[in-house]
Amino acid sequence: MSKRDDILNATLDLIDEEGLQSVTFAKIMKRASVGSGTVFNYFSNKEELVNELYRVSRKLLGENLMMGYDPELSLYERYKCLQSNRIRFAMAFPKHFRFIDAYSYSPCIKPELRKMDDDSTSREIVLSLIREGQKNGVIREMDVHICHSIMHGIVTAIVKGFYVNKYELTDIQIQQTLEASWKAVLV
Repeated sequence: MSKRDDILNATLDLIDEEGLQSVTFAKIMKRASVGSGTVFNYFSNKEELVNELYRVSRKLLGENLMMGYDPELSLYERYKCLQSNRIRFAMAFPKHFRFIDAYSYSPCIKPELRKMDDDSTSREIVLSLIREGQKNGVIREMDVHICHSIMHGIVTAIVKGFYVNKYELTDIQIQQTLEASWKAVLV
């Protein structure tokens, strides 16, 4: 792992443990075991560091969303693949998931990063899936971004309950979550 990665990981750990406002460069340097020159070689200020962490986290999410995605599957099977991958990402990378969730609407993240695709295609694939469902009369007519937020919001709420040990997320419970999220937008 590079020093840059060490700095990003230390920042993610500290934000997850203490919250963004409590994170200082001194804490980051100590956690990453690097000096100030190393940190400032990569990042000129905390805002730049946090925005890069957000970009890297969103890219990681996008890569995970597309795992095993097959555009030839039925609409529901493609939806299940994407949302199942979102849940599995949240379980495998909880700090990244919580960071993205907490800061996607924060003014500390540059607007162009908040609007970025998770990778080059994943966001457009999700939105085109919704448009296709609407065109075929399967998904109710509404703004595609609102529809996406409804589906994503249900999954996120369930994952947050998992994080605080309200329940386990077994394969059956994941399937039930996917079905409930899907049914929330059906005609």
